[in-house]
Formats: sequence, C-alpha cells, structure tokens
Amino acid sequence: MNRDLNCSGNGTKVWSSQLVLGLGIPQLTINLISVAFNCTVIFTIVSTKDLHKPIFVLFCNLAFSDLFTSSSGFWISILFITDPESTVFGSKDILVPYAFYTISILSTIYNQVSIGIERYLAVAEGFRTRYRISRNQSLVAALINWTLAFLLGGMPLMGWDCYKKENRSVLYSPLCIDYLIFITIPNCVVAFILPFFTYLSIIVILRKQKCAMKAHRQTLGAYKSAELQVATTSIFIWLLALVSYAPFFAGVILDATMQLCHAEAYPRVFVFRNCSAMMITMNCLGNPIIYTLKVKNLGHKLRLLKCPSSNRIQVQAIGNS
Repeated sequence: MNRDLNCSGNGTKVWSSQLVLGLGIPQLTINLISVAFNCTVIFTIVSTKDLHKPIFVLFCNLAFSDLFTSSSGFWISILFITDPESTVFGSKDILVPYAFYTISILSTIYNQVSIGIERYLAVAEGFRTRYRISRNQSLVAALINWTLAFLLGGMPLMGWDCYKKENRSVLYSPLCIDYLIFITIPNCVVAFILPFFTYLSIIVILRKQKCAMKAHRQTLGAYKSAELQVATTSIFIWLLALVSYAPFFAGVILDATMQLCHAEAYPRVFVFRNCSAMMITMNCLGNPIIYTLKVKNLGHKLRLLKCPSSNRIQVQAIGNS
C-alpha cells in the first residue's frame, strides 16, 4: 500500500537549527567516542601476541563491528546535520549509509551470539566432554557472521529499496517497511532470546559445578567469585542489548502499524528515531567495556598503553580459552 496516497501532503515543518544541532551534536560525539574506544581495543588485541586466542579473536571482531556501526552512525549524523530533510523523505545519498549501518548492526548481533556460544562451550567443557574452540574456528565464525550481515544488510543496495515507491518507511526512508520487518523481527529474537538462554545455561552449569565441588568438599571461595563474575557479566550483556535495541524495534513496529504521514510524525517521532540511534551507539560503546575491560588481563594491557613497564605480563585466557 502506498502511504503517500493516504497523506494529504509530503511536507513537514522545517527543522529548526536548534533541534538539528541538539540531536546531531550528541550523536556525533557518542559516535566519535565509540570509534576511539573500539580502535583502542582492536589495536591492543592485534598488537599483543598473548591475546591472539579464540575468545579475543571474537572480541576483536566485535570491536570491528562496533567500529563499523559507529562510523556509519557518524556518517548518518553528518547527513542529518547538513541536510535533515534527506533523513525524513529519503534519498539515494542516505540509502548507502543506512545499508552499511544495517550491515554493521547485524554483524554486532551475530558476534555477540558467537561470544555467548564460545563462553557456553568454555564453561561446559569442565562439566561434560572437554571441548576447546580453536583460533581458526573463531576466524571462520567471524567470517560467517560478516557474510550473513552483508547478504542481509546489503539487500537495499541490491534493489530492495522503496525510493519513490510504495510501502516506504516513514522513519527510515528510502528503506521499505517490509524489509525492516524482515530484518528486525528475526534478528531481535536472535539478539534477545538466544543470548538469554545461552547465558542462563551458563549460570545453571556453574551452579551444578559448584554443587559438585561442594559435595567433594573442595574450596569454593575462588569458584564463587568466578561464578558471580560470569553471572553479573551475563546479565549486563543481555540488559545492554535489550535497552539498546528495544527503542529501534519499537520504532519499526510503530512505523509498520500506525501508518503515519511525515507531517504527523514530525517532530516527536523523528526525535525518538534519532534517540534510538544514539542508544545503538551506546551499545557499541558498552560492548568493549563489558566484554574486554571486564576481562582483567586485557584491561591491564590497555593500562600499559598509558604506563609502559619493562615487566612482561603473562596473559592467560579467561575460562580456559
């Protein structure tokens, strides 16, 4: 159905410079901070041989995904500040950064799931059959994640766009609303449901291991500390993804069900759209903190960049990685 036929006109009120700058400057700032942070993580992992382990390969790939997301978000923020109407009605200039933004978000989601699976196998190996993921397997997983992300996220560049066509999204023109639903719903399930059950399984396995150790009267002090760290980190991971992507998901559902015109959506719905983009960038900024800086050894390596020391630090992978 062509939404334009149901609207009396395509005009919107002119964006005020105060509103554009009030939304655009914070977006640019957060994206720049995220770019700098993820570049630091990538540089640290790549330049440190002790960190060339399977779990850190996945951490590095996640940082690349977040870097890609932040860079695409920075590109979109520049377009919004220089030509805010292009982000309302859509243009061929905005289609490319939207596609790259989608690719990077999908890659981030798939990498988060891969890290959850790797952590599950690392924890489960002590409870059942011993299994260790190799670095090559981590690289293959990273390649598969990027391939899926490019195939699904690049569909608008392959022709599935609604520039001057029917069924155009109001919030994300010129993307099609059916494409957004096709991408959003299954990947939100992947981003929310699958990690939830993965980390819940990790916590259950740790509880069983603790009971087994207690039955054999083994020391539980260090184990309780490790269990608490994994449990809290798992909760932070899931909550961050939920809080970061839920507004975008709600915006797509609103766009699909409300049949809004541009004039009806301005300015509140478009302000909500920009805020949801900032929340996604906050996820890109939070991922390195949760996944890497909470890893004691990598956090220490990052501090060494500021305070070099002649002492060699022996880095061991977490979770027997």
